[in-house]
Amino acid sequence: MIPRSYSRDLALQLNFIYDAARRLGELFEEDPQTLTRRPLRPSGFIWICRLEESILNVVYIGYFRILMSSSSLWQRFQRYFLHYRDLGFSLDISRMKFPDDFFEKMQPNIDKAFEGMRALDTGAIANPSEKRMVGHYWLRNTALAPTPEIRTEIEQTIKRIKTFAADIHSGKIAAENGKPFKHVLLIGIGGSALGPQFVSDALGSRRDPMDIFFFDNTDPDGFDRVFEKMSDELAQTLVVVVSKSGGTKETRNGMLEAEVRFKEEGLQFNKHAVAVTGVGSDLDKYAEKNSWLARFPMHDWIGGRTSVMSAVGLLPMALQGLGIDDFLVGAAAMDEHTRTQDVTQNAAMLLALMWYYAGNGKGDKDMVILPYKDRLALLPKYLQQLVMESLGKEKDLDGKIVNQGIAVYGNKGSTDQHAYVQQLRDGVSNFFVTFIEVDKDRCNRAIEIEDGVTSGDYLHGFLRGTRSALYESGRESITMSIPEANAFNIGALIALYERAVGFYGSLVNINAYDQPGVEAGKKAATRLLELQKQVRSKLARGPGKTAEEIARSIDADPEDVFHALRHLANNDPHIRVSHGEEPADDQFSLADSDS
Repeated sequence: MIPRSYSRDLALQLNFIYDAARRLGELFEEDPQTLTRRPLRPSGFIWICRLEESILNVVYIGYFRILMSSSSLWQRFQRYFLHYRDLGFSLDISRMKFPDDFFEKMQPNIDKAFEGMRALDTGAIANPSEKRMVGHYWLRNTALAPTPEIRTEIEQTIKRIKTFAADIHSGKIAAENGKPFKHVLLIGIGGSALGPQFVSDALGSRRDPMDIFFFDNTDPDGFDRVFEKMSDELAQTLVVVVSKSGGTKETRNGMLEAEVRFKEEGLQFNKHAVAVTGVGSDLDKYAEKNSWLARFPMHDWIGGRTSVMSAVGLLPMALQGLGIDDFLVGAAAMDEHTRTQDVTQNAAMLLALMWYYAGNGKGDKDMVILPYKDRLALLPKYLQQLVMESLGKEKDLDGKIVNQGIAVYGNKGSTDQHAYVQQLRDGVSNFFVTFIEVDKDRCNRAIEIEDGVTSGDYLHGFLRGTRSALYESGRESITMSIPEANAFNIGALIALYERAVGFYGSLVNINAYDQPGVEAGKKAATRLLELQKQVRSKLARGPGKTAEEIARSIDADPEDVFHALRHLANNDPHIRVSHGEEPADDQFSLADSDS
C-alpha cells in the first residue's frame, strides 16, 4: 500500500508518489511470463505482482490518477483562495463543494445585500423593529458617520478614554488610599462582557499595567470566586460597570454585590466606580448621583454584540494598556476590503455565501470554529453570540415564519483533535468547519523539539492534517489565516465577522440587529421572580403545603411553583421541606425559628 503524503506542496506530493512507485517497482524481476526479474516503471497504469506464486492482485493504480485528483484540488484552491497582501490575511473556500454556478445563481441576493450594507453605512434605519440606525462601522472610521454630531461624539469618547486611562496609569487618578489602581473588575453580560473578555485573553500579557477580572453572570458563587482571586487587592481595584439600558438585572446584581463587598472592606464604592451606559439611563443617573469617577456613553445605534469597538471594549483595553489605535485601524482596513462589490475579492461576502451554501440558506448545518492558537480560545464563544443572536430569528423582514439561525460551537486546535474532531470526521455530517490559522508561532525564539521541527510546526501540521482528514471523509471546511495575534489583526478578524453576519442577514431576509427572543426571556424571568415572592408569602409555620396546593391558591402553574419552592428550600434557612413518597408530595413550610 502506498502511504499518503499530506504535504502542502503539490510538487512534493507527486515526487513522493513517484519515489514510492520506483521503489516498489524494483521488487519485481524481468521474466515477462512469470512476472519475475522485470521491474515495472511508474509510467504504467497498473502494476501486478505475484502473491504466493498463484494469486494475482492489483496493488497499485498508476500515479496519474492521483496526479489528476491533486491537480484538480490545486486548480480549485488557486481559484478560490483570496489573499489580502496588505493585511497578510487569507481566506480559502476551496474545500467547500459549492457548484461553479453558485455565485451566479445567488447574484440577486448578493446585489440586495450590497445595497442594504451601503444604506446601513450612510445612516439608514437598518434595525426596523427598534427603528434604529446601525453604526458600529463608524466607530473605526468616523468619516463615515452620517452627521457631524455623531462623528464628534465618537472622536471625543475615544479621546476621553485615552486621557482617563493615562491618568489611571500615572496615578493622577488614584485609589482612595492614595495608591495606584492595579486591577479592573468589569461587570457586564453578553456583548458587554464577551468582547472585552475575548480581546483581553487574545492580547493580554503579564507586562500589562493592569489586569482584569469579570462578573459576567448573576451567579453568586461566581462572584465569590472572583473576589477570592482578587484576594486583598480590592482597595486598588477599579470597577467598570457596563449596561446600555442600565436595567440589565445580571449587571445590576453584580454591581450591588460589589458595592456590598467594598463596604465590608471599609471602602467607598463610588471612588472606584466607572459607568459605561446610555446617556440618561438608570445607571447613568445612579453614577451621577453617587459621584462615580467617570461615565462613558453607549450609543443608541450600537448593539451589545457589536460594541467591542465602542467604550464597552476600548475602555478596558486602554486600562490594560492594549493598543486601541491598532485595533481600530485593523478593523477599518478590513472594512475597506469588504466594501468591494467584487464578490470574489470580498472576504465577508464569501463567508456569508459559504454559510448560505452549507446550510441551504436555512442553517441546516452547524458552524464549527477551530482556531489553532491559544490566544484565540475565546473566539468561538464570542462568535457564538455574534452569529446566533444576530441570525437566530423566528420571522423574516416580511413577517413570514422562517426560524432562521446557525448554531455555532468550537474551542481551539489542536486540543479539539483529542475531543470532538473524532465525531466531525466519522460521525453525523451536520456541520462545516472554519479553521483559523495564525502564521507566526511565537514572539520568543523557536525551540526545536525534534531535529529541525518546532512545536509550532506540529500545530501547523495538525491543522493541515485535520483539514485533509475531514475532506477525505466528505466534510467541508473554510480556512482563514492572519499573520499574528496582535491588536491590528484581532480588530480585522472581528470586523470581518461583523460584516459577514450583516451580509448573511440580507441574504436570508432577516433583521440581524435586534434580539426579540432575549427580551422575551427577560420578561419570563421577571414573571417567575414575582411568582417566587407570591409562593414565599403563602408559606407558614406548622403543617406544610405541597406545590399543587400553593399553586391552586395563587392560580399558578404547579410546575413553576414546585421549582420556586425547591429553590427557596435550598437557599433560605427559614424554609423547611418534608419529603413525601414522590417529589410532588413534598410539603414546604416555615421553620419554627422564623419570625
